[in-house]
Amino acid sequence: MKTHAKATTIPMAERFADRLFQLAAAFPFLLLLALVVGLVTATPAKSREIVCAGKNLLTELATDDPAALEEVRRQAAETPNGSGLLWRVEKEGVEPSYLFGTMHMSDPRVVTLTEDAQAAFDASERVVIETTDILDQSKMAAAMFKRPELMMFTGDETLADHLSEEDREAVSEALAERGVPFSSVQKMKPWMLISLVALPGCELERKEAGMPILDIKLAADAEASGKEVLGLESAVEQLDAMASLPLDLHMRGLVETLALGDGLDDVMETMVALYAQGETGMFWPLIRVAIPQEESAGDDYAAFDEAMIKVRNGTMAERAAPILDRGRAFIAVGALHLPGEEGLIELLRAEGYAVEPVL
Repeated sequence: MKTHAKATTIPMAERFADRLFQLAAAFPFLLLLALVVGLVTATPAKSREIVCAGKNLLTELATDDPAALEEVRRQAAETPNGSGLLWRVEKEGVEPSYLFGTMHMSDPRVVTLTEDAQAAFDASERVVIETTDILDQSKMAAAMFKRPELMMFTGDETLADHLSEEDREAVSEALAERGVPFSSVQKMKPWMLISLVALPGCELERKEAGMPILDIKLAADAEASGKEVLGLESAVEQLDAMASLPLDLHMRGLVETLALGDGLDDVMETMVALYAQGETGMFWPLIRVAIPQEESAGDDYAAFDEAMIKVRNGTMAERAAPILDRGRAFIAVGALHLPGEEGLIELLRAEGYAVEPVL
């Protein structure tokens, strides 16, 4: 049986890593889509340990190109609020709340809160996640089936219409290796199909074992302890943001994600390692410094950053304000929404909140 070509050198992984970092920021609804359409099903949790095969690409970068790694760290150090996952949010006359960066995965290193984060969560009266739609699959499905064009090509158009002959052959072959006939997915929008192929095997095993991603676990723990659970967005709003990006950007993402093969495990391991260290400011510098930029890369990055990060940051900050004004909230959103000049932390400061890291 033919196997994926394993990425054994940094350049191969670097070529495609930008798409995977972008996908990680989009995981809330990509995983949700997978659940709704039955691509990932929950079964009773398995007792055996699920081990991931990926390696941390930063370790190899330190050996192969230490100057590049130093440049990544330099740029990360210049990123506002680029270190730390837990932030205290305060305003005069209101009890403190907390802002927490999540990663939408079920890896034990992600779902296990630090002592400080657990204490902040325990002290909260309300827990806020990106969307509460993820907690009710039937409600979620009903909402999205009202907008089928967000997930599927609804007319005569198919996925093949947007692929060159060479790319179509590559996509067909890569899907066949995963046991998915190309003919069975031709009506799927590319971001929908990416949700089927973007996760490493170990993460899929965890989903199948009934292990929740961090956001769902936080909401479930909150409900179990009698806390109020709130959301900042709807799933349809998240899908609208994804659908607003140029289709050719998504098509390139699909082709390159599939081409990465088993190198996906390495990219995800690197991301989890960075997240566990709270180094949110290293994500984008790693892309800009370590990954050769193709002609379209700058435009792709700008479009993604605007639609999926900056615009949503503004929405989140606006909707978080009245919740923060009540005090004792634990607001958990994707970690990529925290750092940067237009990140949630700076946006909340601009609204008069004191936001400081919990060290």
